[in-house]
Amino acid sequence: MRYDIAVLGGGPAGVTAALRAREIGATVALIERGRLGGICTNDGCVPTRVLARTARLVRDAHQFNEYGLLLDQLPEVDFEQVIRRTQHVVYEVHEKKQLLAHLREVNIDVFTEVGQTRFIDPHRIQANDGTVVEADKFVICVGGSANRLNLPGAEYALTHSDVWTLRKLPASLAIIGSGATGTQLASIFLAFGAEVALLDIAPLILPGEDIDVGRTMAAELQSHGMQIVTGISGVTRIDRQDNLLNLTYTTDDQEHVLSVEAIIFSVGWGGNVEELGLENAGVEVERSYIKVNDYLQTTADHIFAAGDITGKMMLVQSAGLQARTAVENALLGIHRETQHKLVPHGGFTDPEYASVGYTEEHAREMTDILTAVVPYRELDRAVIDGRTAGFCKLIIDRHTKQVIGAHVVGEQAVEIVQMVAAGMAGNLTVDQFAELELAYPTFAAIVGLAARQLVRELGEIKVSPEWHELKDPRAAEWERRD
Repeated sequence: MRYDIAVLGGGPAGVTAALRAREIGATVALIERGRLGGICTNDGCVPTRVLARTARLVRDAHQFNEYGLLLDQLPEVDFEQVIRRTQHVVYEVHEKKQLLAHLREVNIDVFTEVGQTRFIDPHRIQANDGTVVEADKFVICVGGSANRLNLPGAEYALTHSDVWTLRKLPASLAIIGSGATGTQLASIFLAFGAEVALLDIAPLILPGEDIDVGRTMAAELQSHGMQIVTGISGVTRIDRQDNLLNLTYTTDDQEHVLSVEAIIFSVGWGGNVEELGLENAGVEVERSYIKVNDYLQTTADHIFAAGDITGKMMLVQSAGLQARTAVENALLGIHRETQHKLVPHGGFTDPEYASVGYTEEHAREMTDILTAVVPYRELDRAVIDGRTAGFCKLIIDRHTKQVIGAHVVGEQAVEIVQMVAAGMAGNLTVDQFAELELAYPTFAAIVGLAARQLVRELGEIKVSPEWHELKDPRAAEWERRD
């Protein structure tokens, strides 16, 4: 049988692509070399979030006595049980989604655990188990995998995917790379009681985030005992010595050695382009990703790609949008461009951080802006919960009064940014944000405090000259009470 469209990869992008193709009315084959669910469910967001939840429980235990809950001793981390719980949750998520049954229910032909799949010509693919699928159009959604540094002793290091194979908690570890994954793992292992060193060639952790996010997160993690080494020149080698690994890195032409029990590489994410036989289909690769245009079309007119394999906005929430765009362009004609205008994202570190829209630096390059930064300590809910670390920053275009960026560090930061993103999508102006009657006492109320500060600075609220002289007018900005 020749299908209208074949989808390679059974992760979030692949499943979304297959379902959208059936909605349009196409005959669809979905091919997955292993289990459905992709990296996110099996190896990424879901299991990592379980670890973060465990770390949060350990953290909260330190508050018990403070709130009058008597605890004789702090909890000990049974790492084997933590990993078992993680695997159980992954299983539960699979059972809840019932992906295979749902896909087959809507008449999608699903081929799973068939091994590596490769193109044998522009319209046929073959899997290791001998399965051959022929189609008029293809959408490639095979995801990516963690990069490894090429240096002597690299075989001793782990990647994010190897964490689930650990049988005991390392007493000490070094994490190379302070992006989202590296910083989140560093925060988790620190909460578990390990000595953690986080290293990066960037001058600040979480490069790419707003500078205040990086600075605040670094200060908070260091205050809890994490060693952060930024601005290194590079890592030169790893040597094993008895039960320890000696990590050699350089700064300013000087070599330094760090001895730890485990080392984790968190140095980027490359597309799974190898062994796909892309050359047999006329599909070009660029920097380990499939080359696509703004319509997610590859260099072969009938083949499209979506998700991590494209190297564009490698987030689960973006993979679904890309998948729908790719399928609609493949089946309905080239009309829809891929645009990631508002993509809220963040990390389940302690404290959490999250962002949407432009950083302050980028926004200043584009237009005349105003910013407001409200510290968590101004927020009643933060005081009530004993979680006063962090801030909320809103960035607006001075002329349009539109919110063009939001950055939060602190408790429930990811949830707060989601709310701001929804308002931005609805084209709310800052004065409309300021008028929202947000529930009290909540962490999300900090958005209202920041918005009202900006409205005052815009001159939208009449105040006396004496009020303008106050150093911190936020001090009087409290939620209404009976």
